[in-house]
Amino acid sequence: MSLKDLLIERIRQDGPLTVADYMAECLLHPVHGYYTTRDPLGAQGDFTTAPEISQMFGELVGLALAQSWLDQGRPDPFTLAELGPGRGTLMADILRATRNVPGFHDAARIALVEASPTLRKLQADTLSGYAPEWLGEVGDLPRRPLYLVANEFFDALPIRQFVRDGEGWRERVVGLKDGELTFGLGAAAPQAALKDRLPDTRDGDIVETCPAAAPILGQVAGTISSLGGAALIIDYGDWRSLGDTFQAVRRHDKVGLLDAPGEADLTAHVDFESLAIAARSQGCAHTRLTPQGVFLERLGITARAQVLARSGEEKNAEAVVRAHRRLTHPEEMGNLFKVLGLYPAQAAPPPGLEP
Repeated sequence: MSLKDLLIERIRQDGPLTVADYMAECLLHPVHGYYTTRDPLGAQGDFTTAPEISQMFGELVGLALAQSWLDQGRPDPFTLAELGPGRGTLMADILRATRNVPGFHDAARIALVEASPTLRKLQADTLSGYAPEWLGEVGDLPRRPLYLVANEFFDALPIRQFVRDGEGWRERVVGLKDGELTFGLGAAAPQAALKDRLPDTRDGDIVETCPAAAPILGQVAGTISSLGGAALIIDYGDWRSLGDTFQAVRRHDKVGLLDAPGEADLTAHVDFESLAIAARSQGCAHTRLTPQGVFLERLGITARAQVLARSGEEKNAEAVVRAHRRLTHPEEMGNLFKVLGLYPAQAAPPPGLEP
């Protein structure tokens, strides 16, 4: 039985699903879930992330984390962690770029928070020389200084969608029409989580919330606030959610959200304001939200690209130029993707970011 058939049967028995429940089933169902059954990355997959575009991305992220480690007195030991590490490419680039930072590798204890058995196997191959530890959730991270990166992690967490209706909100749900999956709306009702959104929305506006995001970020922030460290949260989105950003991608093209449950990547833009609020609630400082292109330029990506372009053949140089543009140009990933840095209140912010 396909995941679509299972969802139809569940809705018939229990009623419509929230968007969050639908998204969770599509991505993480133990048998049919998108992330539990495949490697979704790269040209042969469904989407490509920044670390897969160029080594420059991971190198600069790694050096930024290493500089924060130096600025905070070189704690030993510390956890070097990644949330949702994909194939392990980003962590591999981080480790290669930091191998000459005195004491960094000796003090680092590598932790990967990954739910997918398929991706864990790929990460093990990529990082075979480093003996990482795999964890099921953020709450399993050890209690020690934490230097962490989350690149395109929060966009895959299940969201709920609410449509403004007068002074209340109607939740978008997945139900059935003529035996097929379809979107619908629940009854209008107040939503405590959205009480501060009435002044900046109008009837018909869609606001998305991500119930899992703040607790996860809060755990990271709490560790950094009390024990030291830094985190770089890199994702597409903006300071505050407004509008329908829920999308499905398959083979690098957008497809219908309900067309093939479990066969497409489902994501939504990140509401960075909620992450910042969660950080502050734990006494953790955060930086200004910064476009990815600005962040990478401040870290020296242009100079690094020039070095890489000179080191190879003309074909390689052209590829470096294309990668640089894709990562930094405002019309590519440069403005769509944002960076939020976390750090202890008494420490300096991570390089490339401002308080």
